[in-house]
Amino acid sequence: MKKLLYTAAVMLSLTSCEKFLDSEDYTKKNTGNFPKTVADANQMITGIYSTLSQAISNSQNTSFYMAELASDDRFGGGGENDKDMQGLDHLMNTKPSRFETYWTARYQGIYRANTALANFDNIEGWESEAQKNQLKGEAYFLRALFYFELSQLFGEVPLVISVEAQNLPKAPADETYAQIASDLQEAINLMPGSAYSSTSAGHATKWAAEALMARVFLFYTGYYQKTSLPVAGGGAIEKNQVISWLEDCISNSGHDLVSDFRNLWPYTNEFTAADYDYVKDNNLKWEGDGNKETVFAVKFGISVDWGDNYQLGYSNQYVLHFGLRSNNGGEATFPFGPGWGAGPVNTSLWNEWRQAEPTDIRRTGSILNVETDVENYIYGADAQMEETGFWQKKYIPIRAYKDGTLINSYAVLKDNAIDDMQRSHMQDLILIRFADVLLMHAELKEDATNLNRVRARAQLAAVPYSLTALKRERRWELAFEGIRYFDLMRWGDAANALAAQEGVDIKNKGIDTKMRAFGGGYRARYEATGGFWPLPESQIQLSEGVMTQNKGWGTAEAEFPGW
Repeated sequence: MKKLLYTAAVMLSLTSCEKFLDSEDYTKKNTGNFPKTVADANQMITGIYSTLSQAISNSQNTSFYMAELASDDRFGGGGENDKDMQGLDHLMNTKPSRFETYWTARYQGIYRANTALANFDNIEGWESEAQKNQLKGEAYFLRALFYFELSQLFGEVPLVISVEAQNLPKAPADETYAQIASDLQEAINLMPGSAYSSTSAGHATKWAAEALMARVFLFYTGYYQKTSLPVAGGGAIEKNQVISWLEDCISNSGHDLVSDFRNLWPYTNEFTAADYDYVKDNNLKWEGDGNKETVFAVKFGISVDWGDNYQLGYSNQYVLHFGLRSNNGGEATFPFGPGWGAGPVNTSLWNEWRQAEPTDIRRTGSILNVETDVENYIYGADAQMEETGFWQKKYIPIRAYKDGTLINSYAVLKDNAIDDMQRSHMQDLILIRFADVLLMHAELKEDATNLNRVRARAQLAAVPYSLTALKRERRWELAFEGIRYFDLMRWGDAANALAAQEGVDIKNKGIDTKMRAFGGGYRARYEATGGFWPLPESQIQLSEGVMTQNKGWGTAEAEFPGW
């Protein structure tokens, strides 16, 4: 029998859930006795959620990381040997199966969701139908999210919606998106419309499903040039239905914009603020993880360790990767801490933003300018590559002082996190933010009301609606949140925007140079691949040829040679 393409890497790793949950001996459980109780149902859902942060433990091989480094707003960075980072920026490959762990985590989550959905009717003792519907809706939401991320990263992937062993080829995009739409419809209809509560942060809600439906609709109809979103089993979702769902979320969810855009990000936290003049001078105060603007986020735990104990939990490794390379990240660059130096900000973003909106508080609220914002920045530290002097401030180590001693993260004081450069980072990864909901509504309705609601929070004057104004607003508001690359893809702007990176001033190991083309250039790489990335070769081999590699990969032009 042929090996199952997802169980080969997924089903065998179900034991990782057992270690992660670490609450009882699952080896004695089988389909005859599990799941039976509501506690079992909660364990199943927890197992699905755990795969979200599990993927981020190998962050540089994930969809979010790719979307940040491959976008026009950031370069690859890292040191001279960090080809993985630089290759992403240039839309080029560095190893045969670089997305293997991400693929495994996502199909592991899909398998667990399939298992949960197949077994909900076997569970007894529900407190209410609403309790059952909430958990069932969460399973549908997560399966939809996993398939959407896979589809944005790879284009077409095998569509597995049962627990039966199968060796499947890549499904047509229309078929996968129809299943995503069907799952989100189920989630919207099942989950009760409970108003936002900080205690529900990190769990899927009806509002998150409505917002994700809009994101799926915009990407699918934009990239594939469609007018509606198909639904599995027949029918389609039209634009007006998506608008009505967003209006439901906006009016009834309890989500809202926080008072100041800068209060969304941990550099305004109370433990750092006393020593950070930018926060004191602007009277800022962090609203915290799970604030009212967070519609859906990935949560992280504090029990983080290496080796076998690593299954105890996961920290936000994006924060570490986007930190300043060694010799920076200490007192001279306070509060911004050390990391691997991935994702230097493209100077063009800073300059275009300043020219377009010179008073926009979000620019300095989102970007660290080392020439003006820190005391003694060292260019070329630890052979830093593709350096610009600009770094993003949303996901980066934020340090604090404890009894006069500099510690690795505010989370040591706030959350009792481990005081360790690599493991201290507990900040939520926000996947859907209320500001994005408002901007998606403005785009779909072609109306400036909610666009200007976002602008007003940034202390900017109202503007009439235009697609150009909407595109700029999304770029400014949502910078560095894993969205820009996919926006460029769906708008048909990616080839031009990515090509504009060539010739930008950078420093390699402290020496002035220009960003240059590899593999024929940014435009050539985008046009060759359509913006999608290679399937793991290991999975193609496991499928015994049933799956085929994506276009634009497997050639000499696709392999990043390094600087």
